[in-house]
Amino acid sequence: MPFRSLIAALLLLAFMALPARAGDLFVVFRDASTEAALRSVYVRPFTGATAIPVRAEQVWDGRVATLRIQLKANEAGWDVILTTATALAMGCEEGLLEKLDWAAIGGKEHYLPQAVSDCGVGAFIAANVLAWDREKLLATPGWSEFWDVTKVPGKRGLARNARGTLEFALLADGAAPGDIYKLLRTNDGVERAFRRLEQLRPFIVWWETEAEAARLLGSGEVLMTSAPYAQIAVENQRNGQKFGVQWVNGLARIQHWAIAKGSPNLRPAQQFLYFAGTSAIQARLPGYGGVARGVADLLSPEEQAVLVSAPANLATLLAVDEGFWREYGEKLDLRFVTWLER
Repeated sequence: MPFRSLIAALLLLAFMALPARAGDLFVVFRDASTEAALRSVYVRPFTGATAIPVRAEQVWDGRVATLRIQLKANEAGWDVILTTATALAMGCEEGLLEKLDWAAIGGKEHYLPQAVSDCGVGAFIAANVLAWDREKLLATPGWSEFWDVTKVPGKRGLARNARGTLEFALLADGAAPGDIYKLLRTNDGVERAFRRLEQLRPFIVWWETEAEAARLLGSGEVLMTSAPYAQIAVENQRNGQKFGVQWVNGLARIQHWAIAKGSPNLRPAQQFLYFAGTSAIQARLPGYGGVARGVADLLSPEEQAVLVSAPANLATLLAVDEGFWREYGEKLDLRFVTWLER
């Protein structure tokens, strides 16, 4: 770690000596609720260390169709994009994203293997978990209790999205975690998931943003909800909420940084990825799991225990099958919207 920190410091000094650029580096986030944390951890320290101005905005919905529309013209001038693995893979295949020069961003060996790909580098591990108000429900629920409104009365929060919601429906129906995506590849499995959703439908309050999931729980509009763990962690740590977290059978996925094809700010974009991949920087991001090697070494046991990437937590989470959603996502999204509108 000391050698790595020394190298990082020397490189940052070299970066500061670069000539001034004509325009700002445009970094694109996805969800407004995480934007403040990402600005605080990545953007402001990067500009402070390098003197490179960054324009950071939350401007896209994470969908592949949006990425295609934006990057084929790229009139807004996107440079660095925070993206899901699904959008990353398709954007890379379609030539919308730059192939990464790994020597310029710290080397593949600096990251966990699953964080490395041709066009993307892992930013962090995010998780969608079952969260509940511990002042109203003392027992620790699972997805079966989430669906059992007779045993545990109250409203439930779920994402207005096929992704994640269908997995949780099957888990609540007793499907083994290892069989979830095998089942969803069949008509019978899809029908099973929607039947389970239909049973809960009168009690569901749908959320669309990470902040909304936590707000529904905090306001008492729902007793339990699926929720992005980072948002729940922030509410507990900074706002004094008493939200419980069920790690077992939550969903884990890696978010990635990518560079728009033909970005005029390629060198500053590479510098940003190098900086964002530094272990000391990733260790400062609350509620997520770092994908750079050595992050855990910088944290206390108590801090490690509440990270998505803590071995005990990660072992109980179900990894999102990005290949499945690339293949079946459009079809299931349409089915989900049709079901909602009935």
